[in-house]
Amino acid sequence: MLPPQSRKAQKGRGAVSNMQGRYELQAREAFDDGWAPDPDDADAEKLPPRTIVTEEMAKTILTHNQSPDIPFNVSLNPYRGCEHGCIYCFARPSHSYLGLSPGLDFETRLFAKVNAAELLRAELSKPGYLVESLALGVNTDAYQPCEREYQLTRRVLQVLSECNHPVGLITKSSLIERDIDILAPMAERNLAAASVTITTLDSKISRTLEPRAAAPSRRLRTIETLAKAGIPVGVSIAPIIPFVTEPDIEKIMSAARDAGAIMATYVVLRLPWEVSPLFKEWLEAHFPDRAARVMNRVRDMRGGKDYEAEFGSRMRGEGVWADLIQQRIEKGITRFGFHGRHSKFRSLDCTQFKRPDYIPPSGARARAAAKAGQLDLF
Repeated sequence: MLPPQSRKAQKGRGAVSNMQGRYELQAREAFDDGWAPDPDDADAEKLPPRTIVTEEMAKTILTHNQSPDIPFNVSLNPYRGCEHGCIYCFARPSHSYLGLSPGLDFETRLFAKVNAAELLRAELSKPGYLVESLALGVNTDAYQPCEREYQLTRRVLQVLSECNHPVGLITKSSLIERDIDILAPMAERNLAAASVTITTLDSKISRTLEPRAAAPSRRLRTIETLAKAGIPVGVSIAPIIPFVTEPDIEKIMSAARDAGAIMATYVVLRLPWEVSPLFKEWLEAHFPDRAARVMNRVRDMRGGKDYEAEFGSRMRGEGVWADLIQQRIEKGITRFGFHGRHSKFRSLDCTQFKRPDYIPPSGARARAAAKAGQLDLF
């Protein structure tokens, strides 16, 4: 392992290191004792990490929350980990539960819930199921690159469309355009809305901040394509990073409005758990001239800490600078004629829901599902 001072950003990856998760029992630290490294080890360090996708049979598929500061109570995530590699991703610490690193592992060691659509159908068919708008792909992007092969998100949307179940999507990928044939008819029935995240309009910054997501200009074209197809689409300006992406707030709102967005939301940079040291490594690698200044401003908005997880303030921060950002967003919403925050998602129609028929899987798929939920006796 390379010592910290010699770590450098890798092309196409967001994290600079593969730091240990907080649940590891043993800590390892690189130390340079002056001896020349083994040639084999040196070559291994130079090899870029490959993306590995592991198929898994999930036991459950819907995630429920009671957070008062987000506009949905139920979400579905077809994948764990995300190849987009956004260094600021709040979901990175979840890889620690798997014994993997929230760093490079999070964007290279992915898990595909191959039975997502079947589990969803089974859940919706339950007599006691209460329909409410479902958020798709909020923890990790449902349209990350491996979706081209697995098409789990598309299969989930097919189930939702069949049942007239409302859904809201958020993504940084143009791959969502593939599913317009499903989303446009749903939108006509007030059952679908989408949001495209644009963090910055600077492609150079985006290339290191979110290295395998679509370029900012491509995301604007995606907004335009969705809007022309009749799908209500908004722009999510998230996260707002002081002195890095923050100068682009008004430019993003203007460009998104011109592309056809009707809603605008924002989130101030969040640095929970391992995201904080990973983000600091990224700052030192890409913006060493302003790293201290950025973190000082972040702490100004977090009560002197890197992060404060209190409901209500965790998304927007506190203090003078947080108030200034909020004022800029609110003035932009008025100036560019956007609807209020999350208004379209909350107004999706839940009255058209039709409970699906559910036929339990049989044969090999049933055995695979049983094995995933129970260990063999012998």
